[in-house]
Amino acid sequence: MTKNYSLFLMAAALAVLTACSTPPNNVPVEDRSVPLPAPTPKVAPVEEPKDKEGYHTVRKGDTLIRIAFDRGLNYRELAAWNNLSNPDDIKVDQVLRLSPPEGVQITAVPTPQIEKPAPVPRKTAPKGEKRPYSETAVAELQKPEGDKPEKPALVASLAPAPAAPAAPPPAPAMSAEDREVAWTWPSDGRVVAQFDEGKNKGIDIAGRAGQHVLAASAGKVMYAGSGIRGYGNLVIVKHNNSLLSAYAHNRSILVKEGQDVKRGQAIAEMGDSDTDAVKLHFEIRQQGKPVDPTKFLPNR
Repeated sequence: MTKNYSLFLMAAALAVLTACSTPPNNVPVEDRSVPLPAPTPKVAPVEEPKDKEGYHTVRKGDTLIRIAFDRGLNYRELAAWNNLSNPDDIKVDQVLRLSPPEGVQITAVPTPQIEKPAPVPRKTAPKGEKRPYSETAVAELQKPEGDKPEKPALVASLAPAPAAPAAPPPAPAMSAEDREVAWTWPSDGRVVAQFDEGKNKGIDIAGRAGQHVLAASAGKVMYAGSGIRGYGNLVIVKHNNSLLSAYAHNRSILVKEGQDVKRGQAIAEMGDSDTDAVKLHFEIRQQGKPVDPTKFLPNR
């Protein structure tokens, strides 16, 4: 009995010692948080190079024909002014002069003969003087005829004068030479897209394939080809030193560069080159800037 009790005590003591020596069953905590990415450094926006007056810095996608078209210039003269033997050989960041060097004369486009309409006689009649409503104005109107001063009849308005509408943005200055240019519509057909300087730099006229496209005014063909993206087969006619017209998306071109054309002469056949439907895209540019053709064309 004593022996068994001793063995029991020894076993119990051993169990206590074993329990004390066993490390606690704790799982160490690991830091599994994902480190935040380093902030992306801000990159300053690339600014387009600013052109000096009278010069153009070539940008990606530029062509000499497009630069000349946007400036109202002849691309062959532009090539000559910059000693370019190949008009297609221009490079990004190349600086082109937009005027002839000293001693070189600009070839002027002869002013076409203008058909001046006969003067229309206008009848005029005396107009009544309008005044805002006031007691003084009403009193003057109520005076006998003999008491009124000799002046145009007074009209008292009981309603307040309407606010003047906002003035539209000023149009490019028209020289006397520009006003002398006579215009006609370049094609019959419905206008399917109006002028919008931000989206549409001219008007679009619907028609059928092969329909004649006419020169809107007399001048000289400055360009005939397909070298400007988005215009397809294109004809550009220069009418004087500031006005030119452009005719895009043609099926075929009937004139050549340097050819003189008359107002109403067929210069192309309507088509759908570089566009999704048969139509004529027609532009008028004044000093290289697109202007609303309907401000120049006659009513129809």
